[in-house]
Formats: sequence, structure tokens, C-alpha cells
Amino acid sequence: MTSAPINLWIYDLTPTLRFDLSRPAEAARAWDEAHVVSTLQGIVNRAGPRLYVRFVEHAGRNIDDWWLEHLSQPGRWLSQARRQPIAALEQLVNVFRDDIAGVVVYDASIPATSNVASTAAGVENLVAIRLDDSPGSVYDRLVANGPRLPIIRWIADGTAPQTQRPGGMPIVIGKGGSAKCAAYDLARRTLLDAGHCDPRTLAYYIDSHWIYHATAAPANHHTLTNHDYFVARRAFFCDLSCWGDEQPVDDPRQPLGRDLETFKAILQTLHSRSGGQIIHVGGFTPWAFKYTSEPGAGGRRGGVDTEWELVRLASAYNGFIDADAIGHGAMANASFFAHYPLDDHYPQGGLVASDSGAGGPDEEDRDYVMVYVGDYDSAAWLYQRMPDLWEDPRRGEVPLSWAISPVLAERAPMAMAHLWQTRTANDSFIAADNGAGYLNPSMLVEPRPISGLTSGLKAWTEHCREHYRRWDLTNTGFVIDGHTAPMNDAVLDAYETFSPNGVVAQKTSSEAYLHGEMPVLRCGPDIGEADPSEAAASMLRHIRERRGRALRFHWFRTILKSPSWHADALAILRRQDPHIEPVTAPVFFDRLRRALRRSPVD
Repeated sequence: MTSAPINLWIYDLTPTLRFDLSRPAEAARAWDEAHVVSTLQGIVNRAGPRLYVRFVEHAGRNIDDWWLEHLSQPGRWLSQARRQPIAALEQLVNVFRDDIAGVVVYDASIPATSNVASTAAGVENLVAIRLDDSPGSVYDRLVANGPRLPIIRWIADGTAPQTQRPGGMPIVIGKGGSAKCAAYDLARRTLLDAGHCDPRTLAYYIDSHWIYHATAAPANHHTLTNHDYFVARRAFFCDLSCWGDEQPVDDPRQPLGRDLETFKAILQTLHSRSGGQIIHVGGFTPWAFKYTSEPGAGGRRGGVDTEWELVRLASAYNGFIDADAIGHGAMANASFFAHYPLDDHYPQGGLVASDSGAGGPDEEDRDYVMVYVGDYDSAAWLYQRMPDLWEDPRRGEVPLSWAISPVLAERAPMAMAHLWQTRTANDSFIAADNGAGYLNPSMLVEPRPISGLTSGLKAWTEHCREHYRRWDLTNTGFVIDGHTAPMNDAVLDAYETFSPNGVVAQKTSSEAYLHGEMPVLRCGPDIGEADPSEAAASMLRHIRERRGRALRFHWFRTILKSPSWHADALAILRRQDPHIEPVTAPVFFDRLRRALRRSPVD
């Protein structure tokens, strides 16, 4: 790859990770600086890669540094980039002063206004700043003093004097109403309904409620550094509960169901304005902070239940989740990486590893094992963990099926290209849940629960077909049906057009069958033991139980396990039973198809 010389400005946001987040004043400082940097970055990187941020850390390694060095190797994309560090926030603003129109100031007393500010930032090229006129605050440094950025928009309670100034966006709260939902209603009417936002993109990230609960998750989980990509895309931002029968912890006196009603109105508008296209929803249930039964989160349901309900709701309006889940949910620089030049097609081949034909005469006596190596349905998780998991020197020792959502190429294209270009014969790629994005496909067919819309299956099929084509995918490694119905024949017909070599799902009519010529398999268990020998024992118990029912094809899911762990676990498993053969997904599904042709499973 030929690198064009570019000026690469670098800003270090990592000092904010050292603040004492148990103190709201310091958490607010961390929040305010990250919000300014991320909204600014989205604006200045919209037309090209200019500003790079150091922020995300994992296990003692700065992830942003790793990717920057990887992309700067001779012959790679950034090999000729001229790096220029920026030392202070004021300097950062001055360097890019001509790119921004001014500031959108929001009201700390209504946390939802922080997301409205991110929406306005993308639409009007504004930097988002929380109103705090105390000495040394970001507002004091950039608006009251320093660069003295002009205030273009005020987002505040309609009774506040600021909203009476030019640029005011007054939030009018009716009697017994909700300031939170009124803020989003205002943004929906004035920014989304008016056609100023990209209706194919929604950013679902926690609002400034985080400031007073910052220690509930890792320090980077304000996820403000995830905003830059969505600001660049002029996305609509929101943070609302998907439960209509619970009061959200951040707005406990709102009328019951108001959050859900507001959320549905936003999704309906996105669907309408996009013409029924597939909607990219970045973010995830903020389960440590809101809407779940976690301590302090104020809800009655668990994290998985709330995740499944969020996905069900988004799917009803053609939205898929790019699942930046807590744990590894922070990402930086996606607006920068979005300019990485991808090839039109990344082949991975068909049957790989040791299989290229019909197998040996003892094929029917073997138990075939496929390991779904996940979960990479989030650009953030892929970004954070590939530097240690993919780079494991033992990768390639055993057959592994890496479950990567192809839609992650929107925010992490350089990671996708790196994986495909450096795979071994024992590395195959399959689509992660539930295809080209985490969406419940049964919610696309009429009659559609929640939304009542016409079918979205054609839009989903076309969306998936193009992503599968680019990344040479023919298998869907897992369909999480969650709170929805199983895939019916119409949905399976659609999957057969882009995933012809196999689908694994939670809910199937039998353990394994052919839908046309597409193998369909019911999923097996997650294997989460830290000790490889214990993991091997769990797999062996499952295999022997299925073997007793004449089932010889076994699917296991692992989450964030290293190639070394897999190599040890599978080696132990094979020593315990030499009839067990781990294979990659193409081999697994090829042999499953042949076995089902010979002897269908009841």
C-alpha cells in the first residue's frame, strides 16, 4: 500500500484516565475534556485523516499507539505521515479553529442534553461543552478565556436565561413531563425531522449521567471517544431505556413508558427518513449505569435481557447494533480509520486447513468440533483485543473460526484488512451475530411486532449480501434470537442467498437440518472456563451426550479466549478422545451438509 504524505496531529487524552473518578469534580473534568476532543475530532476528520487521539488502554498497553505503529510500518498507510504532537487543549482548538463554527453549550442539570449537544455538534460543526463557569473548567478555558470560542447553540431548560439568547434551544417541559425526553423530542424535531442528520446512523451512548457514577465501569467507559465517528456522520445521539414498564433510574418521576415512547419515535423517524434502509446503531445497553438490575442501575431485568430487548426494539425499525458493550466498549479514532483504503474484495478461500475433499473412510466415526471464536460484533472489542489475541504466536496451531461481523469495517477497516491478510490456513472467518450486524431477523417479517412496519427483509438481505461478498463470507456463525421468534422459512430463504454454506441459531426446528442446501445447526454451549483442562472436560461431556443421540457435529462458543488457550484446550480434548476432530467452519459445514444428505436428523 502506498502512503500519501499527510500531517498527522496527535493529542494525548490519557491523563484524564488518571483522574480520581470517585470525585464528581474530577469525573466532570475527564468528561468535559473528552467531549470537546471527540466532537472536534469528528468534525476535522470528516473530510480526511488529520487528528489522532491517544486514549484507549488495555492490560498496560496503549491500543491507539499499537495501531498507529502498525499502520506506520514501511509501505503501510501512514508510513509517510508527519506526526505533530499537540500539548494542550487550547492549542488543539487553535490548530483546527477554522474547521469549527463555535460551541454548543449544554445544561449539566439535564444529562440528556450532552447527547443532544453531540448531535448538534455533527450537524453544525460545533464543539460540545458542558456549562461550568468555575475557574479552570473546560468552559472557562475555551469560552470565557483562551480562544474565546463563540457560543452558537445553548441547550438548556427553557426557563434558563441562556436559552433566551441567540442560538437557544429551549427544552420545554410540560406538567408532569420529563426533561430527559423533552430534550430528545426537541432534537428529533429540530435536527432529525428537519433532515439535518444522517438517518442511517444512530449513536446510542450514555449521557452525562456518567459523571456521578463513573466508577461503575472502567475509566474509559464514558465512551465519549466513540462519538467522533458518529459526529463525522452527523448521527443522532440518544440514551433511552427500552423497557416500557419500568421507571429509568436517571428520570424516576417521568410518566411510565416515556423513555420507550421517545425511543420509538426516534427510530420511526430514522426509518421513515432513510426510506427503510438498514440503520447502523453504535453503542450498547449501559448496563453498569442504567436500565438493568446491576447495583445502582435501577432496573429489574438483567444485562442480557436488556440487551436482547434493545436489539428487538432496534430490529423492529431495521436497526442493527454495533455492540460496544461494557468491558471493552471504548474506541478512539474511528473517524480517522474510516478513511483507510480498503480493497473491493478480501478472499479467504473455501475449504481450508487439512481438508480439500471427501474425507477418509472413517469420516462417519468422527466427531467434528467447530469453535466459534467471539465475540466480535463490536468495532470497539475488535479494536481493543486484536493486538493481543490475534498476535498470539500460537495462532494457527489449531483450527479456529473467528466470528467477525463484516460491518465492523465501517469503523475499524484497518483491523479487518489486517486479519484477512495475515490469516493462517487454520484461521477461517464467519459472520458473527447475526450477520452484517446484530439484528433479530425474525423482527423484519410481517406482521412486525412493535413497529407494525412493512417487511425489512429485502433491505437486510441486500445489506448482508454486499458485506459478505467483500469479506468472502459464506457462513453465519451464530444467530441470537433473544426475545424474538425463530427464523421462519422466509428468513432462511434470505440467509441462503448470502450465507449458503451454513447458519447456526439459538432456536431451530431440530438439532440440524438442510434448508434447501444450506445446513442449519442449533447452537451449543459457551465454554468459558479459564483453565483449558476444565474447558476440555466441559466440551467432552457435551460431545458424549450428543454422541449418544447420534449427533456428531458440535459447535462451541468462546469469548475473548486466546489462540494459546484454544490450542491447549483442543489438544487435551483430542488426547482424551482421538475420534474428535476440530475443524474450521468451511470444513465443518461441508461435512455436516454431506452427513445430512445421507441421514437427516429428526
